[in-house]
Amino acid sequence: MKIGIFDSGFGGLSVLHEAYHRLGDAEYLFYADLDHVPYGLKTSEQIKEYTRNITRFLIDKGAEAIVIACNTATAVAVETLRQEFDLPILGMEPAVKPAVEETSSKKRILVIATPVTIREKKLSHLLERVDEDHRVDLLAMPHLVTFAENEQFEGPEVDEYINEQFASFDLSKYQALVLGCTHFNYFKPAYRKAFGKDILLVDGNVGTIRHLADVCGLKYNEKEAFNVSFSDTEKMLHDIETQYFVSGNPITEKNLLNHVLRMHNRLEAVREL
Repeated sequence: MKIGIFDSGFGGLSVLHEAYHRLGDAEYLFYADLDHVPYGLKTSEQIKEYTRNITRFLIDKGAEAIVIACNTATAVAVETLRQEFDLPILGMEPAVKPAVEETSSKKRILVIATPVTIREKKLSHLLERVDEDHRVDLLAMPHLVTFAENEQFEGPEVDEYINEQFASFDLSKYQALVLGCTHFNYFKPAYRKAFGKDILLVDGNVGTIRHLADVCGLKYNEKEAFNVSFSDTEKMLHDIETQYFVSGNPITEKNLLNHVLRMHNRLEAVREL
């Protein structure tokens, strides 16, 4: 089965990477819309138009199901796309429900996301359903998207930005940090530095891929049997059959392929944090 996965940039690789670990018998089309990254600062109408074009492109390339590996695009466009296209289209939302279920009722939960995800009604409706004790706080951290795209995962500038954003919160009150943007998975060491080693980091990738398996009748591996890291781009392209695209063009340029490889290997390195 051929599965299309798209994001505004390379944050969505974290969803693809989860699929590598969990699914068998699948081929992948990964689309990074670098011409328009970041979506978190775009209008809703712009995002709908971008995602329509990407969905048409992936269908033309043979996609039999599509994952919107972007919380922002999901919040804005998933219902529109489902109305307009006749194939399974799965979106993502901040993993508030598992965070609520896995934490003490006396502790708070911080959701970090893009400004668009935070302002859209989809998130407020989710909180109304699952945050009965009103334990969840929201924080927009859009510059993490830029850091991720530039492979700037750690260092003084990243730490300074994260600490500045968290400065208005008493971090000792929080038991869980929900990563409400797929770009945010690259920064797990920085979050642990800010909150301490016991903070629960929660993202929507596992739930999304499990749901994809259910919808498409694919085998889902509860236990991971292998390590997903790549020594070179040839291994990356052929070990797990994937075609990579940037805003409608195949990724063939060596430097960009190596960028994708490093992003995958970073995800593997921080996976268990």
